[in-house]
Amino acid sequence: MHRRKPEWLKVRLPTGEGQAQFVELKRKFEQLDLHTVCEEARCPNIFECWSEGTATIMILGETCTRGCRFCSVNTGDPAGVVDPREPENTGRALAQMNLAYVVVTMVDRDDLLDGGASHVATTIRRIKHHAPELLVETLLGDFQGVRRDVETVITRGRPDVFAHNVEVVPRLQRTIRDARCSWERSIEVLKWAKEAGSGITKSSLMVGIGESEQEMLDAMEELRAADVDVLTVGQYLRPTTKHAEVQRYVEPTEFERYRQAGLAMGFSFVASGPLVRSSYRAAEAFLRGALAAKPQEASLLADRYGRKKQLNVI
Repeated sequence: MHRRKPEWLKVRLPTGEGQAQFVELKRKFEQLDLHTVCEEARCPNIFECWSEGTATIMILGETCTRGCRFCSVNTGDPAGVVDPREPENTGRALAQMNLAYVVVTMVDRDDLLDGGASHVATTIRRIKHHAPELLVETLLGDFQGVRRDVETVITRGRPDVFAHNVEVVPRLQRTIRDARCSWERSIEVLKWAKEAGSGITKSSLMVGIGESEQEMLDAMEELRAADVDVLTVGQYLRPTTKHAEVQRYVEPTEFERYRQAGLAMGFSFVASGPLVRSSYRAAEAFLRGALAAKPQEASLLADRYGRKKQLNVI
């Protein structure tokens, strides 16, 4: 697809206080040697999210053992290398930053016996130790379909939100995601997380990559049947010419239909729009989703969040 991006995909840079927050966060991430998927994956919302006090950090290195056709993160063999200092350093670093909500994501580490689950759990615990008011969402891989490893993250780490992305509708799984991924395995991971005690689960779908509207609605129904609470839907944007082509730019009206359909299906929160990404305004999605599912818990979380940054919860 070669036509120019439509107007609704143009990114607006932050100004004033938002711009100052963005510049300060960028400086601190570099100073503290924290890697963000916001930069690695070339997310178009980096300016908005950072200026709002949310960010997505990436642990367990910068090399993924899988090679999905939509992702710009480096693919290779990390050879089992893990930095044992990372959990403590991450906790200390985040405690120095003016964040209200952080998403901790990871590259797939099929080279590790537990897929990195114990490292993730330790990292969450150290973040909570050093910054107890910071809300932590984990956006993780499928751990090769090992239920025990998913449960390790939930029971030992206790993240506020567990997210795992199905990425695309079932028909496109084999052509867009790495061959080691599958729709069925991802659905199982989301179910296991909820059964292990995750209060809120979350997933994400991309559009404009070859799916039909009916396929999207069917996929959303399956996610809801797996008791997923929060859903994000966004436009696929090709990171480089080596990646899958954009098949179409989805109109904002179609995104709105997905949002309304998702709420009717019973999702607590649906973020659906051209520039929406999995961690798009994550704190807002979390609080709104929590409010719908567990009002008392959400009220407490809103109070915690409000001490960092004022947010309207509706």
